[in-house]
Amino acid sequence: MRTTTVRVPAKINLCLGVGPRRDDGYHPLATVYQAVDLCDEVRATEVKDGAVTVSVQFAGDERREQAPVPTGPDNLAVKAACALRDAFGIEAGAGLAIRKAIPVMGGMAGGSADAAAALVACDALWGTKATRGELEEIAATLGSDVPFLLHGGTALGAGRGEEVSPVLARGRFHWVFAIADRGLSTAEVYARYDEMHAESPPPAPHVPQALLTALAAGDAAALGNALSNDLQKASLDLRPELSRVLEVAGEADALGALVSGSGPTVMVLAEDPSHSEELAGLLLRSGACADAVQASGPEPGAHLI
Repeated sequence: MRTTTVRVPAKINLCLGVGPRRDDGYHPLATVYQAVDLCDEVRATEVKDGAVTVSVQFAGDERREQAPVPTGPDNLAVKAACALRDAFGIEAGAGLAIRKAIPVMGGMAGGSADAAAALVACDALWGTKATRGELEEIAATLGSDVPFLLHGGTALGAGRGEEVSPVLARGRFHWVFAIADRGLSTAEVYARYDEMHAESPPPAPHVPQALLTALAAGDAAALGNALSNDLQKASLDLRPELSRVLEVAGEADALGALVSGSGPTVMVLAEDPSHSEELAGLLLRSGACADAVQASGPEPGAHLI
């Protein structure tokens, strides 16, 4: 039986500006995404019937509790495969096998990454020959982060995050991800954000020019100073213990530290690979997180291997 395998990176938000909740329930975003080489792999295998199924295997440290991942029709990779099949009138099915290294419910778009990977894997498996534009249109129906994870690299995100355009970024940036012992619901974080702004709605979101300038120059120190996340206060309110990670990162002379997306993962910017290794060790010894994973970016989006 034929198989295809796709590797897909995690995403982080170097800045995440969040506007007031819209009538459709979404929030307007102004963000800069970066893909990093903490990757899931999705294998699609030909099946005799028309079913689309999924199995999930976890990689990484067993010290942290893994949040459950749906293995039925609610799995985002399954939804992606079915959306591709419907768009092109395909009758074939696929068995999807996901090997997860991206934290579940960790603010790094693991589910969206798997959806992007499933689109690329099933496109190759079924020979649909979809254009990148056609895949992006399907991706946008699946979730705000899915289109970016087809692109990878570093990019601006607008709308609800699905409107993606490349950003000039020189060099490579080195990160440590302080991973919590349990996940945090994105919906819960946004709900708390709305509660915090019930009396005074937030302004229209924007991307700070200082951040774009730092990326264009490849200046890691300036990037660390320009990191921002409008959801961080809500995430810390729900999980106050994350403040300890930020404190340890500051004490260790990290260039910057920020809750990743809706959290609870905290992203810590290092000067270079050696500093990254040092920061990971300090974070682990502090007991402030369940795991500390080194990675770097930017990284390509979902691609066949």
